[in-house]
Amino acid sequence: MKASDVMVSNVITVPITATIGETAAILLNNHISGAPVLGEKGELVGIVSEGDLMRRPETGTAKPPSWWLELISSERSLASEYVKSHSRKVVDVMSRNVVTASPDTPLGDIAALLERNRIKRVPIMEGGKIVGIVSRANILQALASATKKLPSLASEGDAELRRKVIARLAAEKWRPTMLTVTVQDGSVDLWGLVHSSEEKKAARLVAELTPGVRSVVDNIVVQAVGSGWS
Repeated sequence: MKASDVMVSNVITVPITATIGETAAILLNNHISGAPVLGEKGELVGIVSEGDLMRRPETGTAKPPSWWLELISSERSLASEYVKSHSRKVVDVMSRNVVTASPDTPLGDIAALLERNRIKRVPIMEGGKIVGIVSRANILQALASATKKLPSLASEGDAELRRKVIARLAAEKWRPTMLTVTVQDGSVDLWGLVHSSEEKKAARLVAELTPGVRSVVDNIVVQAVGSGWS
């Protein structure tokens, strides 16, 4: 399998002009722990995660000053740490060195990137634009699907069928924002979070009505807006 077989195409992003509060709301409302940050022209400029928002004076979680760390740290690094914990703009707290991959990158290589860089997600880039994102969860979802079906690798027909299901879901006004679709031997697995049982049923129906789909396995979890995530 490769990135394009499991990536989430409808990527939730954060604009570079967002405030810390707006960024936190985007992550919370979409049940995600991180998101790419896009510039004014839609280019990838960084990535922000829940970890970047944990140490804040507003919530009383800012790191207490350490006298010995101050002794060995430069004024520049101390100032940088202050900006990251106190700035109200996402541009000041996001990570700028973003690890990316292409749609054709094998899942094994992406797993290695996640492990080597100790990150949870990799934006998928094509032509200078973000076209998807692969997270640890997506790789586990692919593994769960692969262990149930044979052959172990998705065929060209499966890849085309996956594109059709994703396109039909994207065309609906109620379309879920964080749904992963995997296809193997004509069987569709649906993964992710939706906000109601009606969305869950509708998503399954879309997959079942897509020509060529032999069966649908519904792994979707219903989670109300604002109820948090794991």
